[in-house]
Amino acid sequence: MKLAIAQLNLTVGDIRGNASKIRSAAEEARVAGASLLLTPEMSICSYPPEDLVLREDFCASCEQEVKNLAATVTDITLIVGFPHRVNNHCFNAAAVLQGGRIAAIYHKQKLPNHSVFDEIRTFKPGESACVFDCEGVRFGLNICGDIWEPGPAELAAAAGAQVLLVPNASPFHVNKRTERHLVVGQRVAAAGIPVVYCNLVGGQDELLFDGASFVMNGRGDITQQLPAWEEGVYIVELDGGTPVMGHQEAEPNLESDIYQALVTGVRDYTNKNGFPSVILGLSGGIDSALTMAIAVDALGAERVHAVMMPSEFTASISLDLAMEMAEILGVKYSEIAIKPIYDVYIEQLADAFDQLPFDTTEENIQARVRGNLLMALSNKFGHLVLTTGNKSEMATGYATLYGDMAGGFAVLKDVPKTMVYRLSNYRNSLSRVIPQHIIDRAPSAELRPDQTDQDSLPPYDILDNIVEAYVEHDLSATDIVAQGFDPATVKKVIRLINLSEYKRRQSAPGVRITPRNFGKDRRYPITSRYRPEENL
Repeated sequence: MKLAIAQLNLTVGDIRGNASKIRSAAEEARVAGASLLLTPEMSICSYPPEDLVLREDFCASCEQEVKNLAATVTDITLIVGFPHRVNNHCFNAAAVLQGGRIAAIYHKQKLPNHSVFDEIRTFKPGESACVFDCEGVRFGLNICGDIWEPGPAELAAAAGAQVLLVPNASPFHVNKRTERHLVVGQRVAAAGIPVVYCNLVGGQDELLFDGASFVMNGRGDITQQLPAWEEGVYIVELDGGTPVMGHQEAEPNLESDIYQALVTGVRDYTNKNGFPSVILGLSGGIDSALTMAIAVDALGAERVHAVMMPSEFTASISLDLAMEMAEILGVKYSEIAIKPIYDVYIEQLADAFDQLPFDTTEENIQARVRGNLLMALSNKFGHLVLTTGNKSEMATGYATLYGDMAGGFAVLKDVPKTMVYRLSNYRNSLSRVIPQHIIDRAPSAELRPDQTDQDSLPPYDILDNIVEAYVEHDLSATDIVAQGFDPATVKKVIRLINLSEYKRRQSAPGVRITPRNFGKDRRYPITSRYRPEENL
């Protein structure tokens, strides 16, 4: 028999729109000769619906749309995910639609409560296996987190399943696909049956879903690997209950994968929230250059507006480089000098400052003038403001609240500075869009004379390794020093990370690409007297 995997880009809460996509996928699968279509986890409302599932009206709408699908898609077996309310309890469910009716419903058993997940908050775990027949093959169901722990797969096999269907909404981070293959291989070994793994694709706020669905046979071999970042309906052939070898999509390299993730995140956040265009401050530096390249690749040059806002400290080369890049990409480009506005601020504050020396206060005023200008243009023309700060800056607080942090979506929020350089070189390897001098010059906020980032921060190759160790791996200050880092540098970086939590709490959402981002992943108190660096 043939079955189909619908690797779909769905939108949370778009119940009718998602159902329409599922109908189209079912028709495509039927025409291709498939007898069964597997859609992603929570496909009727998309994932994660978060507290929407606490609303009875939301769940009722989802269930009604599942019934509508059952009544209208009658010539193919359809697996569709939805929130299922039973006796005031809500389950993460998958319905089997056959012959014009809901033939069976499976409730997810293992509810993840770690990383970006908090399903225990909204769902009750199921307890039973679900096995059904299609074209002489016995199929079992698991849902996403079920496959990551022992129990549900073996229960399905014990109930007579020959093939395990797994709808997923498995978020992307670097090296996640290797983890999935390893975990599914463990379940296959334990249960002794093949797995058809269908994953969601697309962006949902800060989360990204990469697709990359696959099929694994009962020996643990991947018989079919589908592409990442591409929506589509893909056919899987079974010989009895054994998957037949199919297409093997090559794994993209790291930079390519991350770049496509960022493009997907910008495209879907902008389009799904109905913004006609985006705007960003283009400084002549590498962060804004990479952000603009991603925006153009995501949306097209006609939907991107770049604004250069020079001050008295802006080097002439920065102006030249910003204009050159805007011309290369063909975006709308404007220049608005901030010195006249900045001078008014300083004049009005002169009495209060009482001839105190220039310091970060005046630097921040410049950044906030720029933030105000971008937000004014956003309000007037409906642009989404893209902020350009990277993870290294977010970690250490090397950013200005209501200044360069002002905006709606933070493209590079989870991208360390060292990766910013790698991604810039990668994008230029496809076609030259970032002038080489932007990549080569020393990074600077240009908020005072002859300023460079390394006046305030350790070199980025050192900083990023310490940030990764402390933020992503929860290593202690002592453990990080034991890796060979200077104790004073470690102490400084950890102190900056902890002091900057209040800034991050007020920052725009941004694309998640690492296993621990500043957002849903990491929830630290703003008010805290725990000082791990003091142990050094």
